[in-house]
Amino acid sequence: MLIEIQEEYIDSRLIDQVVQSLEKGNLLIYPTDSVYAIGCDLYNKKALANLARFKNVKLSKAKFSIICSDLSHLSEYTKHIDRPAYKILNRNLPGPFTFILNATNEIPRLFDSNKKEIGIRIPDNKIIKAIVERLGRPLVSTSLHSDDEIIDYFTDPYEIFERHEKDVDIIIDGGTGKLEASTVVDLTNGEPIIIRQGIGILET
Repeated sequence: MLIEIQEEYIDSRLIDQVVQSLEKGNLLIYPTDSVYAIGCDLYNKKALANLARFKNVKLSKAKFSIICSDLSHLSEYTKHIDRPAYKILNRNLPGPFTFILNATNEIPRLFDSNKKEIGIRIPDNKIIKAIVERLGRPLVSTSLHSDDEIIDYFTDPYEIFERHEKDVDIIIDGGTGKLEASTVVDLTNGEPIIIRQGIGILET
């Protein structure tokens, strides 16, 4: 199903529809402030397994990120963040960044893995922010594209729908996506290390 949601006017009924789908364990394709992404409810094991299958990886080996609505949720999923690192997060989020942080024991439990790190995203996009807020917990997220290859069709919701309508329950048309992914920054040792330069320009 393809549904249109405009950032300028968030229809709460459509947000409710999306959240109900996520709660049933379905996958969702949605816009961010960089490329279109695919994700699911962090606390739904069936959905996590399906997301890993979509990306053709084992869940225990998957490098998925989680999308939070704001920084207040981080303490559940990341270990203590020192003041300099928190300032970097605060300056750059919401924004097109994925920050790699040290994970709490909750993360390996959820992913059936020995993951010690987790990618955190807080996109500057009102649609996905509204969804996460209504859901009340993070989404697991990964870019729709594979590796670093972003083909033009990944920016067009209608073409995405034609290719993936059988893979997910809902695809959100939030307008044309971008061709550049988020900037990935490793903050596990306190000092920011840029792992992948993407659309975001880091302020330190």
